[in-house]
Amino acid sequence: MRLLARQACGPRPLRALIEAPRPDPRVAESLGLPTARPSAPDGTCAPTARCVSVVMVSFYTGAPLTAAIDSVLADPQVAQLILVNNGNPSETGAALSALAARDPRVVLVEGQGNVGFSRGCNLGAAAATGEYQLLLNPDCILPAGALGGLLEAGSSLPGPWVVGPRLIFPDGAEQAGARRREPSPRRILVEGLGLYRLFPRLQRINMHDDPLPATITPVDVISGACMLMPRADFQRIGGMDEGYFLHVEDIDFCVRFRQAGGQAHFVPRVEVVHRKGSSRTGRLRVEWHKTTGFFRYLRQFRRRYRQPGTELVARLALLLRFAAVVLRSLSIGGSGR
Repeated sequence: MRLLARQACGPRPLRALIEAPRPDPRVAESLGLPTARPSAPDGTCAPTARCVSVVMVSFYTGAPLTAAIDSVLADPQVAQLILVNNGNPSETGAALSALAARDPRVVLVEGQGNVGFSRGCNLGAAAATGEYQLLLNPDCILPAGALGGLLEAGSSLPGPWVVGPRLIFPDGAEQAGARRREPSPRRILVEGLGLYRLFPRLQRINMHDDPLPATITPVDVISGACMLMPRADFQRIGGMDEGYFLHVEDIDFCVRFRQAGGQAHFVPRVEVVHRKGSSRTGRLRVEWHKTTGFFRYLRQFRRRYRQPGTELVARLALLLRFAAVVLRSLSIGGSGR
């Protein structure tokens, strides 16, 4: 694994970069190097202060990656953009290396292959130096003022916090996942089988069909596609659980964060466009990782819920859901022949 930034002597090993003493901010600024500047007296990040490290994990993202990178680098509060190359095509890797060579804010972590989203996030976070850390999907567009809005919302909260925006499709419709209830076995069953359509009073996991709150609202789970928090809090609970390869890791993180005394919050007035499904990873593979992720989640938090019978039925519901995706995929493939 390599970690690259603009340096006179070429890249150094990841461990050497992480363990190297941090330069004096005044010296770093005089050399044009990225540095996390102090927060304002009220605890917020001043509009012109660079205090956020953005971690972006990419695997065959395609065209949206360029737009996502441009939106991040256009924000004056970004101290670092840490790009974790999880096995992009060689031409994309070359372009990312060239970007890291010419822009001192960009750090490239590469060489580890496709190690999954959770581990990719942790590798990127290990290279972060900002006071705050934003996990951002490579198919998310960060509009002007969005990062400032999230920082303002977080700084107004008591205790440890993690905040996320309203994630929308390009047409403006809200996506599922940005605000969720904790997935108990019962809710996984309701969501997996779509029982909420027959019985509207049953609580599902996703809340995007609920009325939009007017102000920042505590929720059980926000999306890892765009998640801001103090960097120290991310490290304090051990980062993402690397047992999850893709999907469900953000749910696990929010539950553990709340168990440790923190709270996730949904910020409805901040909107971020998320072009879902931009990665060339096949849908069946994605759905399988989601299914196995929920299996792991149920195992990890079994003592929290103590619903063995419902858990068993929830696991069957997850398998039925995956089987339906497989059959739908085969049907679509067959009709296209």
